[in-house]
Amino acid sequence: MIRMTTRPMTRRTAVLGITAATATLARPSVLRAQSTSRIVVVGGGFGGAACARALKRAQADLQVILIEPNAVFTTCPFSNEVIAGLRDIDAQQFDYDKLVAEGVTVIGQAVTTIEPQLRSVLTADGVALPYDRLVLSPGIDFRFEALPGYDEAASEKMPHAWKAGAQTLLLRRQLEAMDDGGTVAIAIPPNPSRCPPAPYERASLIAHYLKTRKPRSKVLILDAKDNFSQQRLFEKAWKELYGDMIERIGLSQGGRVTSVDPATKTIVTEFGNYAPDVANVIPPQRAGHIAEIAGATDATGWCPIDPVTFESKLVGNVHVIGDACLGGGIPKSASAASAQGKACAAAVVNLLAGRTPEAPRLTGVCYNTVAPGYGFSLAGNYQPRGDIFAEVEGGATSPVDAPRELRAREAAEAERWFQTITADTFG
Repeated sequence: MIRMTTRPMTRRTAVLGITAATATLARPSVLRAQSTSRIVVVGGGFGGAACARALKRAQADLQVILIEPNAVFTTCPFSNEVIAGLRDIDAQQFDYDKLVAEGVTVIGQAVTTIEPQLRSVLTADGVALPYDRLVLSPGIDFRFEALPGYDEAASEKMPHAWKAGAQTLLLRRQLEAMDDGGTVAIAIPPNPSRCPPAPYERASLIAHYLKTRKPRSKVLILDAKDNFSQQRLFEKAWKELYGDMIERIGLSQGGRVTSVDPATKTIVTEFGNYAPDVANVIPPQRAGHIAEIAGATDATGWCPIDPVTFESKLVGNVHVIGDACLGGGIPKSASAASAQGKACAAAVVNLLAGRTPEAPRLTGVCYNTVAPGYGFSLAGNYQPRGDIFAEVEGGATSPVDAPRELRAREAAEAERWFQTITADTFG
């Protein structure tokens, strides 16, 4: 395992001050050179924001800069409830004011260039920011080339809604506009992907919306997998709550989507074509583009890391956390990203001090809500093993044959978990 030590900054740069407005983040201003170490974090989701906050709390004199082009972060957890009309999108949105108040510098720009040899990040407005250590939390982007016919333009007709925000509301509007008796098709990609159980939660909540508003309608799942996380729990809930309203076609039955035609809203699979009234197409995924710019992605499109320090195996002094990682057994989820952000912060502080970081033990939990008052969960513990994270003892999943009282308690626990993780990260 190679440990990289810090070295002096190599060129003069401009950085912004330590205040930012909620709606419009501040533009950089010129400051004198800092004597303390500077950590730049790119990406303000659960991983990046948790890492930035943990860095500042661990060592107050660190200069921590969080670069995120969006002034408001819209969370993916619970966004399926927005699609189903059970929740307003305002409940999903969080700003960075509390991080700024704790001393984190927030820059409202996109990153266009990363120069690892110079240890410098260039933002869209031309500001160069040197760093001692760089943390990337870029989330996911889509492999449009892996699904012929699907691109950004197609997503306006066949929304993916896999990045919460405008796409979430677009899919909701399409459901609202659909006539009773229509079909909603959900195309699910192969793994690895962000939050593997989430498409099946989405199918469940869309079925709930249809059952209460448009009961002659159907949900069709076209799946690139034969098996999926918590499958028995989902299928039991579907039978209990929705009867034959949900139909799933798995990989071996020809469910893998091979192409789409947005002009006719047609989904093409290996064994047949479908023209649903609403098409929710979730394309194959890879690490966010900024990780590729940094040279941190390999042939898989994801980022190999040292699981003890989260340092890239391809680029020195660069750490990668969250969905973008090749994490092994640990899922790509908000809970995992937050845990990785905190563990990465601890590792960075130790590396800067010349100490050997301790191997982290991460805990992740995933809640799924299939109807109001009906939820279940999966929790796991993960530790480094070789080049990846492996699941270790102590995890748990909801029992398949549980009473409805337990399902109701877990639905309430899911809401409490969301309130806790968002407050811990942004509040």
